[in-house]
Amino acid sequence: MLAKKTFKNQITIPKEIVHQAGDVEYYDVFYRDGEIVLKPVELRLQGEHLERIRSKIKSLGLKEDHVKDAVRWARNA
Repeated sequence: MLAKKTFKNQITIPKEIVHQAGDVEYYDVFYRDGEIVLKPVELRLQGEHLERIRSKIKSLGLKEDHVKDAVRWARNA
């Protein structure tokens, strides 16, 4: 597909490509081996990832002692 750069250095991504990428708002853009690459990026609020981990731990019924035992086991492995 062909895309044209405007005088303000903007490029419109064709609908077909946007549709394939899904609901993406941000892209990491870099130049590699003669190509401009757009990589979808999902931004999260600070602490959101930690909250998801805590929720998963709670749903599994894990307690603080379980985590301590797992860390001890991993350090001895």
